Amino acid sequence: MEPGSTVSAVRSQRVLCGEEIRPAVIIIKEGKIHCILPDSEASMHTAGKVLDVGNSMVMPGIVDCHVHVNEPGRSSWEGYWTATRAAAAGGVTTIVDMPLNSIPPTTTLRNFHEKLRAATGQCFVDTAFWGGVIPGNKLELRPMIQAGVAGFKCFLIHSGVDEFPHVSDADVHAAMKQLQGTGSVLLFHAEQEVQHPAAEKGDPHEYSTFLRSRPDIMELEAIRTVTQLCLQYQVRCHIVHLSSAQPLELIRSARKAGAPLTVETTHHYLNLCAENIPARATQFKCCPPIRDTANRELLWSALKAGDIDMVVSDHSPCTPDLKCLDSGDFTQAWGGISSLQFGLSLFWTSASKRGFSFFDAVRLLCKEPAQLCRLDNQKGSLIPGHDADLVIWDPEKEFTVNEDNIHHKNKLTPYLGLALRGKVKVTIVRGKVVYSHGSFSSQPLGKHLFIQRKTPAPL
Repeated sequence: MEPGSTVSAVRSQRVLCGEEIRPAVIIIKEGKIHCILPDSEASMHTAGKVLDVGNSMVMPGIVDCHVHVNEPGRSSWEGYWTATRAAAAGGVTTIVDMPLNSIPPTTTLRNFHEKLRAATGQCFVDTAFWGGVIPGNKLELRPMIQAGVAGFKCFLIHSGVDEFPHVSDADVHAAMKQLQGTGSVLLFHAEQEVQHPAAEKGDPHEYSTFLRSRPDIMELEAIRTVTQLCLQYQVRCHIVHLSSAQPLELIRSARKAGAPLTVETTHHYLNLCAENIPARATQFKCCPPIRDTANRELLWSALKAGDIDMVVSDHSPCTPDLKCLDSGDFTQAWGGISSLQFGLSLFWTSASKRGFSFFDAVRLLCKEPAQLCRLDNQKGSLIPGHDADLVIWDPEKEFTVNEDNIHHKNKLTPYLGLALRGKVKVTIVRGKVVYSHGSFSSQPLGKHLFIQRKTPAPL
C-alpha cells in the first residue's frame, strides 16, 4: 500500500480491540473506524482496498502530548515538516505542540494564530496545540480556549528561554481563576528553586555535577505547590515529565483528597540512568535530570500501579552547537532530548521486560494522553466512530537507532547506537497511509486539531 493511499480496510491476525487481541478486519469509512469485524464476516464489507498486514500488531496510533516543534522562530532546531515525519515513522498519529520554544511563544491569541500559519501545510500527522501561562497574560487564556488550544503550560522555574518567563504565586492564582469552569487544564513544569546546601562546584564535564544542581527536593516542593493549588481551585492540573519518585506519595494523597491531577513521565526517565551517562555526553542533559537506577525502577512501579498516568517523549531538540559537544560542559549545554520517533520502541523494549502488556502500552501511550487533551472522543482507541489512526508494527522485530533512520531535523540523541525492540511498519492517519516501510506520503496529510469547550464569559 503506497504512502498517500486511502485504505478502506485493514486485516491482521493481531488487532488490539478493547481487552483482547484477535484476528479482525477494521472497516474504514470517510477516515473513521466504521466497524471491527471477525475476519470470517468481513468479505461483504471490503469492496475497496484491503491492507492485509498478516501477523503484524494493529493498535491505535500513538498520541504524544509533549512535543517541542520550535516553529516559528527556531525552525533550525526542528519544525513541523521534520517533526511530524519523525512522528509518523514512529507510529505517532497525533502530537500536541508545546507553547515554547517557538518565537513567539503561544501565550496570546495573536501568537497562536501565528503558530497556526507556520504549521499550515506542514504536518504529516494531526497536530493540536498547548497555550502558555506567563506573567501578565491571564486575559489571553479564555480567548485561546475559545480558539481551540488543548490547555496551558507554565513553569515554576526558569524555562530556559527568556521569552517564556516562569510564573509567580500571584500569576498562578490569577490563571487558576481564569480556568475555573472552563474544563481546561494547566500543565506544570514542576521544579522550584529551593534553599539546599550549595553543591560543591564539581567538574562541569561530569554528569553527576549537573545532577547535584537539580536535586529531587526541587520537584518535591514544586509538586507540593501544585497539589495545593489543584485542591484549592479544582481546576484540572497535570505534572509534566516527572523524573523523581520522591513526590509520588504527595501525588497519591492529593488524588485521594479529590485533586483532579494527572502525571506523565518520559521515555528517557524510564530508559536511561545517571550511573551510565559518560563524561561530556551532553546529549543526555534534560531538566529535570535523569536520575539513578533505583529511582527509575520506582517510576516503573508507579506506572504499573497507576500513579503515573502516561508516557510521552518531551521531544526537545536543538542545534548541535547548543549541546556544547566540543566542550562537553553539562552546565552550559541546552537541556533537552530528542526521541519523538522512537517512543513506542523505547517503551516496548523496556516495558515488555517488566511484565507490561500491549493493553498497558495503549493505555499509557494512546488513551491517557488523548484524554488529557480532551481528544478521547476521536483519538486513542480502536472503536467505531473514532478516527482511523492506526500503527501497524512488529513488536518482536529489533533494529538499531542510527543517523540514517532518524527523521528528526537534528540527529543528535542519547539513543544513537541503541538496539530497540518493536519496529513500526505502517502509520495510518484518518484512513490514509502517511508512512510505510521507510517512505512517506508525498504531501502532508495531517490536520490541525482544535479542542471545543464551552467557555464562561470573561472575568
